[in-house]
Amino acid sequence: QVQVVESGGGLVQPGESLRLSCAASGFTFSIYTMNWYRQAPGKERELVATITSTDGSTNYADSVKGRFTISRDNAKNTVYLQMNSLKPEDTAVYYCNAARRTTRYWGQGTQVTVSS
Repeated sequence: QVQVVESGGGLVQPGESLRLSCAASGFTFSIYTMNWYRQAPGKERELVATITSTDGSTNYADSVKGRFTISRDNAKNTVYLQMNSLKPEDTAVYYCNAARRTTRYWGQGTQVTVSS
């Protein structure tokens, strides 16, 4: 049974940090590209960060470059998103996604709210 479970969201003030985690099971985690998406109210879901399965290379949306860092621990079947210098516009539900060829697995999302 495939499971993708995000955690670590919450309410923080502008400028603070959060670390999201995504624990996966039920599939071969190490061969999947892992992504973090987010969806703000009234907006489309957008890709925030990607880390590949092959060489661990990463890619980021322009809006988060230099502030967010994606990483993975294949021994723990977990991907992380370290978010620093958070801004109110980072407020969204953050989703973890596993992708390989035509297969996609999604988590249920975790809420991140940045507000003073």
